[in-house]
Amino acid sequence: MISVTVNGEPRTYEEGAALLEAAREFQDRYEDDILLASVDGKLRELWKKMKDGSNITFLTKQDKPGVQTYQRSTILLLLKAFHDVAGSENIDKITLEFTLGSGLYGEAAGKFALDESMLQQVKLRMEELVQKKIPIKKRSVNTDDAIALFKKYGMHDKEKLFNYRRVSRVNIYSLEGYEDYFYGYMVPDTGYLKNFDLILYKKGFVLMIPMYGSSDELPKFEPKDKLFSILKESDEWGERMGVAYVGRLNEEISRGNSRELILIQEALQEKKIADIAGKIVSQPDKKFVMIAGPSSSGKTTFSKRLSIQLRAQGLTPHAISVDDYFVDRENSPRDENGNYNFEALECIDVEQLNQDMNDLLNGRTVEIPRFDFKKGKREYKGDFLTMGESDILVMEGIHCLNDRLSYALSKDNKFKIYISALNQLNIDEHNRILLRTDAF
Repeated sequence: MISVTVNGEPRTYEEGAALLEAAREFQDRYEDDILLASVDGKLRELWKKMKDGSNITFLTKQDKPGVQTYQRSTILLLLKAFHDVAGSENIDKITLEFTLGSGLYGEAAGKFALDESMLQQVKLRMEELVQKKIPIKKRSVNTDDAIALFKKYGMHDKEKLFNYRRVSRVNIYSLEGYEDYFYGYMVPDTGYLKNFDLILYKKGFVLMIPMYGSSDELPKFEPKDKLFSILKESDEWGERMGVAYVGRLNEEISRGNSRELILIQEALQEKKIADIAGKIVSQPDKKFVMIAGPSSSGKTTFSKRLSIQLRAQGLTPHAISVDDYFVDRENSPRDENGNYNFEALECIDVEQLNQDMNDLLNGRTVEIPRFDFKKGKREYKGDFLTMGESDILVMEGIHCLNDRLSYALSKDNKFKIYISALNQLNIDEHNRILLRTDAF
């Protein structure tokens, strides 16, 4: 017999008992299915055996590792169903590319037509596999054997990935004969994967699963065509440059091509910025370029590079940081914990900002403030500005797309830009590098 602590309670089990046994005992205490365990602070799959003296807690879709395990397992289920419906011999490649809204966008290529009828057949096959509660098996193989295996399966990005792997073993997951590599843990069997949907979109499909913290409710898919076009363009550039996946990037670096890759990427970004500047110049009524994006997304650097391009095309840009219009620190709003909430719109003196911008637009001279972050005070140090015919204001701040920030300025005078870091690089065709804020 072994003694363990489960959710703070002492329990005794037969030696060799799996975590799954304890999970079944405690399942009625959870709203959602238990998907994963934390054993002495380390994540473990439920088929793992318990060890004497362990401290065990369980995770569900209410936990980030739990929902990622659910997603990963659903992708395996999806791939198995695709191979069953289309026939492995007819499949060239299936890729899971990027998060799109509340779903995960992917594409499938081969000797078949990816249409609504086929997608429904795949979904139906997935549901059949769920009903059968088929075990998801895991085995460890030598890295060289994994390379040979994925070469045989035509998964060449996994083959390249393992060529640069330093450890000697690779974990392979299988579902009723279909084998694949996944960077992370899986649920014990297909019966856990009760909620999902497949939606035909553009040239591919969107896989929908419950979101982190949303229990079993499926989110509604809302097409985001503009975001899709940007993500897809980034994806295609990775393909053109030959670095869409980690294995390919490793290959280019090993060939000594890393500097060239950086220069190409810089050139591409500069061309993009020049194109944006051209659009602004072609619209002479635009007097305020409003740049927004998350914290640390590069708004200040981008605004400087855009200003250079605007100057090269005949305009005279002036940088305006919205942060310089912060209210004095003691007047800043606080969050529920009593800490200053510096990302709230109320941190900004919106009235003064709008008055100054309107005065500038109407030809008046304005003294631009500078916020001293050490003192927590807005100061005026004689930075006067008057706008001429060719002058344009380049404003940057996290709220610049919020019309409440610039409520007194005409929409006809504003050119809005949103910037954010895109993660075009995936581990391989079925494994993505998850961002810290990724919904999946």
